[in-house]
Amino acid sequence: MTKNLEHQFSMLVREIRKEHVGNGPREILTRFCGPWVICEMKGNMTNVEKFMILSEDGKRMVHEARTKLVKNIYRDQAVVAKLEELIDAKILRIFSDISLEEDIAMTVYVLDRPLA
Repeated sequence: MTKNLEHQFSMLVREIRKEHVGNGPREILTRFCGPWVICEMKGNMTNVEKFMILSEDGKRMVHEARTKLVKNIYRDQAVVAKLEELIDAKILRIFSDISLEEDIAMTVYVLDRPLA
């Protein structure tokens, strides 16, 4: 049951990212760990972003834009409600970052109760 729910959560995250960013991650691995949902996403950046990060200014701009964009996505209560409905838990906090060199993003959702 947990593996199926983790997969469903990954698919919903991909759908949300695709809707708000224009493309979703190539690969998502989601794990439930007590009151945390941890998503590791690979293959996030567009070709333009990959070109931009060749310079230090470009790295700063892409990192800042990606970080702010993700934060804005989760300010939308409708987005949060979709995730909460799927897992039947409230999301208390969301932490997100991206490693541009590896093109890996991590998002940690802190819940009001343990899922597994």
